[in-house]
Amino acid sequence: MQLYTYFRSSASYRVRIALHLKGLPFESVPVHLLKDGGAQHAPAYQHINPAKLVPALIDDGHAVTQSLAIMEYLDETHPDQPLMPRDALGRARVRALAQAIACEIHPLNNLRVLQYLEHDLKLDEATRATWYRHWITLGFTAIEAILANNSATGVFCHGDTPGLADCCLIPQIANSRRFQTPLEAFPTILRIEEACLALPAFQNAAPQVQPDAE
Repeated sequence: MQLYTYFRSSASYRVRIALHLKGLPFESVPVHLLKDGGAQHAPAYQHINPAKLVPALIDDGHAVTQSLAIMEYLDETHPDQPLMPRDALGRARVRALAQAIACEIHPLNNLRVLQYLEHDLKLDEATRATWYRHWITLGFTAIEAILANNSATGVFCHGDTPGLADCCLIPQIANSRRFQTPLEAFPTILRIEEACLALPAFQNAAPQVQPDAE
């Protein structure tokens, strides 16, 4: 398998964690999102992913895009070390947590949105950072409540085994720290982060240890 990735992309980070949790070997193919206008805009990469986003997974000659779709694809094709619970209610809860991050928080703060705020709307750095922290705080407030008040939460987001929700949560926390978002109001999130970062799968997926890390 090949994973088209960018070291600082939180969507790519999610999939790297999932691959490492499952023990699946893969080749990282860096797609630099900033250098020379962004390698994601090159025709060769657009052929792989017309959305011009990372990550993209190539498996047996087939391209799979969108991080949540990739992780569920990996779970279905490599069922060992499952990322999803066996029960329908548990799977719905994990999907809700993952989508709260991947569909609610992240899209408002990803690179192309921040670039639009900077280049098109001419917002200065301080204003962009305020925008970023607002959406993180709003989203994490809801996620903290879900995690703190549900008996299904264990050592990790769902039970005592890391899964798809944790794959989404940890990269979002890392991005929050990059933008100096206060996180003290989210003790359950921080507890889960500590448990995740103690595991090799999360350590090996971290941005700073990727081949293309700057």
